[in-house]
Amino acid sequence: MSELRIQTWRMPATDLGPDNPLPPLSTRKKPHFEYTTGIPDEIQENMTYGYVPHILPYTLQDGYHRQLHPKDFRVAVLENEILRATFLLEFGGRLWSLFHKPSERELLATNPVFQLTNLAIRNAWFSGGVEFNIATTGHSPLTCSPMFVGRLQRADGTPVLRLYEWERLRQTPYQVDAYLPDGSPLLFLRMRITNPNEVEVPMYWWTNIAVPQNALTRVIAPATTAYCLGCQKDSFVRIPIPYFDGIDISYPCNATYAADYFFDIPTNQRPWIAALDSDGKGLIQVSTKRMQGRKMWVWGTGTGGSNWQKFLSPPGEGYIEIQAGLTATQLEHLHMPPGADWSWLEAYGLLHADAALVHGTDWEQVIQSVEAELQFLSPYAELTREYEQGAEYSQAPPEAILQRGSGWGALERHRREACGEAPLFTGGLVFDDDSLDKEQTPWISLLEKGLFPVMDPQTPPSSFVVGDKWRYLLNSAMQSGITNNWVAWLHLGIMDFWAGDLANARNAWERSMELVSTPWAARNLGVLSWEQGHLDVAARLLINALRMAPHLLPLAIETGRCLLEAGRTQEWLILMDKLPESVRSNGRIRLQQAQAALAEDNLRAVARFFEEKIIVDDLCEGERSLADLWFAYQMKRVTDEENVLVTGSLKARISADYPLPEEFDFSMTPT
Repeated sequence: MSELRIQTWRMPATDLGPDNPLPPLSTRKKPHFEYTTGIPDEIQENMTYGYVPHILPYTLQDGYHRQLHPKDFRVAVLENEILRATFLLEFGGRLWSLFHKPSERELLATNPVFQLTNLAIRNAWFSGGVEFNIATTGHSPLTCSPMFVGRLQRADGTPVLRLYEWERLRQTPYQVDAYLPDGSPLLFLRMRITNPNEVEVPMYWWTNIAVPQNALTRVIAPATTAYCLGCQKDSFVRIPIPYFDGIDISYPCNATYAADYFFDIPTNQRPWIAALDSDGKGLIQVSTKRMQGRKMWVWGTGTGGSNWQKFLSPPGEGYIEIQAGLTATQLEHLHMPPGADWSWLEAYGLLHADAALVHGTDWEQVIQSVEAELQFLSPYAELTREYEQGAEYSQAPPEAILQRGSGWGALERHRREACGEAPLFTGGLVFDDDSLDKEQTPWISLLEKGLFPVMDPQTPPSSFVVGDKWRYLLNSAMQSGITNNWVAWLHLGIMDFWAGDLANARNAWERSMELVSTPWAARNLGVLSWEQGHLDVAARLLINALRMAPHLLPLAIETGRCLLEAGRTQEWLILMDKLPESVRSNGRIRLQQAQAALAEDNLRAVARFFEEKIIVDDLCEGERSLADLWFAYQMKRVTDEENVLVTGSLKARISADYPLPEEFDFSMTPT
């Protein structure tokens, strides 16, 4: 009998901590490849479309640490006679566990701990389970945020778990309807994205599925070529599969370094992907054809990849990700027309194929062996019929709301009503006033009264809003004279910055400073000057901001980065000594202290950083700061001791004689 229930899941966990109150103004790096060998024009065009230079209106989620303690997570459980599926409701609705009851087998890589690190668009990310990623590259902006959770049921009485939210980068709602029919060996997820706007929006969706990896795990998809990111330096290339450069890449254990393999599945082929073990058993994911893309992501077996996995979870067997998306590669965005309504069905379950065929050398036969078992498990016509039947409830409102997400969807509904626009039609997704909270309160005031309320200048403003329509509303309120305070000018500057109007952004923040001198406007002016290449001006403004708010760790880290880049290392060391201990002891601040000490020839301080094995909580994927510091330190030490100049041969000797200690090696590439 299929059932849906709400309960708790306990595991050791770190705390997410508070959001960073500083608006994220730094420009995101735009993907660039020196070579795109064999990549079709359509894919390359999609790769240049939809780039998001800033993550506003979202804030960064970087207030976590690495201390673990037992914590209860609110979860929804779908269960029938064969499968038990568990979803983390407070963290993007992630499918955390898919347990196959007859074999007592967990089909996903379910992390035994909840550990955060800096691998996502908003910084915080955790490994394990099935993650639903919308809007743009870099994981979902909502991967560490609560979802709306609703309950409804199909005509046959099967309970449906609805997860949904309002996505703010693209201003679109999306939903995941999950259900387990009685006796079904497959979990079904019916996805839906709608564009309620009057303009086209760039759209992106990839479902990331973490699965266990051992020495004989083989990843199989119905394709004979793939697009690879990580196979060749600075290149995105098309390669044959499974063999490339004499290596069978379908076995993740053969990869030394991290890489993305996007399977080039023919358009007339049913899309699926599986990760099968030595017995030919494992998870398979299959979908209707709108979701045509499939990918394998590997950390690699090198020291860097192994350390990342230890950083994210306790030592043990590794994991990889098999993924599925709306595009051929994960570097693309699609054109989503106004009023468009996109949906598709995904199915997950245990597949058992003949092990001898699964691990054979004839790739076509390998594919056919899985395809045959999949057709038995989920005939194509039945999956299509299952998808079509979902239309009967996909636009129906939930019978009960079990949890509320953010109030931003409700705020958009209010804005449309206040501006006389067409109502926000979200096809059964309820964004009610009960979801509104203090983050939306000043914006409701602006809509209803034309007044943006003043705030305590000691409290950092948050709950940012951007967009041409909000910018017009706030600007009009200020021109009318109803609103004229430091926080309104601060928010107007953020909107101007988002719109690319940097001159007006500067004017707005300077006006805010004239009304009340706050660290928030000084910091924004500093980052703007930094972005425009005026490092000394930026440093002065950021130092001023930090002196007004010395306890704010994100501001201290930002100031340190600027001073290091400006070469003002002695000034940073002096300023750092005056910061509170809670700030000085942070791993990122300690790293900046060591970097500054190296520039000031204080090699003992650098050695102490490595001796104490300082952990940088928010170490970023691809970041080389630890390796760079180590080799720069060894180079400086040797050149001082031997009184020699830096040469190519000396660099080679340093690399050979003083290899980076394993605990500091998080390299993702051979370089």
